[in-house]
Amino acid sequence: MTTAYLHRCMIGLILMTLAACSPTTTEETSAAVETTEANATPALADTGPQPGKDYQSYANIDDYVGMHLTLDINADFESRQVAGQATIEFNRKTDKNPVMILDTRDLTINSVQAGSGNTTTAVDFELGESDPLLGAPLRISLPADANRVIIDYATSPDASGLQWLPPVQTAGKQHTFLFSQAQPTHARSFVPLQDTPAVRITYSATVTVPTELRAVMSANNTPRRSDDGVYRFRMPQPIPSYLLAIAVGDLQFQAMGERTGVYAEASILAAAAREFEDTESMLEATEQAFGPYQWDRYDLLILPPSFPFGGMENPRLSFITPTVIAGDKSLVALIAHELAHSWSGNLVTNASWRDLWLNEGFTTYLTNRIMQFVYGDDRYRMEMALGYADLEGSLESLPEADQILALDIRNRDPDEAFSDIPYEKGALFLYELEQTIGREDFDAFLFDYFREFQFKSLHTEAFLEYLDATLLKTHADVLDRARILEWIYQPGLPEDAPSPRSDAFTIVDTARSAWLDGDSDARELDTGRWTYHQWKHFLDGMPKQLSQEQLSTLDEAFDLTASTNNEIAFSWLRIAIRNDYAPADARLDDFLPSIGRNKFLRPLYQDLVDAGQQQRAQTIFERAKPGYHPLTVRRNAQIVYADPSPD
Repeated sequence: MTTAYLHRCMIGLILMTLAACSPTTTEETSAAVETTEANATPALADTGPQPGKDYQSYANIDDYVGMHLTLDINADFESRQVAGQATIEFNRKTDKNPVMILDTRDLTINSVQAGSGNTTTAVDFELGESDPLLGAPLRISLPADANRVIIDYATSPDASGLQWLPPVQTAGKQHTFLFSQAQPTHARSFVPLQDTPAVRITYSATVTVPTELRAVMSANNTPRRSDDGVYRFRMPQPIPSYLLAIAVGDLQFQAMGERTGVYAEASILAAAAREFEDTESMLEATEQAFGPYQWDRYDLLILPPSFPFGGMENPRLSFITPTVIAGDKSLVALIAHELAHSWSGNLVTNASWRDLWLNEGFTTYLTNRIMQFVYGDDRYRMEMALGYADLEGSLESLPEADQILALDIRNRDPDEAFSDIPYEKGALFLYELEQTIGREDFDAFLFDYFREFQFKSLHTEAFLEYLDATLLKTHADVLDRARILEWIYQPGLPEDAPSPRSDAFTIVDTARSAWLDGDSDARELDTGRWTYHQWKHFLDGMPKQLSQEQLSTLDEAFDLTASTNNEIAFSWLRIAIRNDYAPADARLDDFLPSIGRNKFLRPLYQDLVDAGQQQRAQTIFERAKPGYHPLTVRRNAQIVYADPSPD
């Protein structure tokens, strides 16, 4: 959406007027766990979301704030359950003694003790009615002096945040595998706790696993195997609950640098270490530009293909899909992205899922900068241009309400906050700030921002307050607050927003046009030096409809159906589905069950449904479902079993 400049200014004045009339709130903070106060001027009418309030959590954090979590748990692969004790040490924020409310989902609560110091007694508790989105509140009656609770519990075999894999679904095919995925609200399915990014906790854990397997966590891992299957972990930096992570499998370790290494199954360890060997260089370059790395080590865990995301930024140990091991480092922007979260997201965290753009927008901006630091200007421009193309696609397909950075997700699944909007629109907003005030000044702003809010949780209106005190004061001659409000609170893009381009793609556009116009044969296209980015741009820029002859010619010339680069194969398979290209059917039948990454699965299943092949989509989905993560099953079932008939 575009608007005239005068219209933009009027919107900004209206929003600022609403802000000046809206009530504010103040929240206490503590030394180890600090949430930025929700006293910034909200730029929404008071009927909108309350700044800093997490509508996806039951936890009464105005009364109690968790400080440290201690886990003593056993991973039982036969029953597919994690069971044991969770001890939460907390601070009181009230002189009264209300019940403590924790978040749970499908947990069995056996007993609860509470007290202070080493003295605890059994207390009354109640597990409330379960909500499909929120889970069930655990209400605990506390003694007046209590500052810790001990909960004996067990997970469900179908816990939404855990996936238990049989050997056949692993790389080595010999041993079982377990991994967690807590973001955004799935930590509550394997630990009873305050499952909100507004609260940060330190944690320690004792984890017992089968002796032939190794356990790792988002904590201080050791490359040494335990002889008795007992592993002990400590995370001394406070983290939000969605960064709590565990994995158990037949894992080995290989160092890549002084502070970096990779955990993986033996069959893919060497390939992963080669692919991601630049991780240490990325870390050093990011430190130099944006401040010290605060997490000691940065290691990678390569998961089985069923992992539903490209990566998950669990501190100290990012979880990574094997689909980015392309053999040519063409997809390592994902590693740069997860590393960048060590500053934006992990260090400075969104206070609620409405504020996801403060996490992902900053991280996507940093990702592009890291790629420039390590791989140069051409790679930087291509990454930016591809991201902008993804954003354009999202703006065409998403309703206006979902094009807003500060997204209202009350009464919605928080997974719905994740689209290209918080990532690419958020990054483009920051890029405009950089271009407006100059890179040197913007880098200095980011350096100070990460230092100012380190180990804190921040909401959108507090960020605006910080902008008022910094950039909008020092660069008042070039920055327009009304335009900033439009970026954050309005759908679409402001008029004259940056549109990143790459000269490398101009070459591709020319070649594509020449081929489509019949001026050149596919075999004559000079593609020998094309990068993955150029190939993806070439395919994604194709018209919706191509003839069978055109598809066959492309496939024969470039062997696209057999491409080993998952991103290229994905783009090609989307074209094949739209045009009913039968020679790619077998590859699609193999591709969909072989990966669990929703970035690929959801569009492909949707393409099948849109192409009138819903029955085929259901057949493939049912065959693939046993190997998918529970989140993947839920999200894609909504697609393949949707009623395609008009209302």
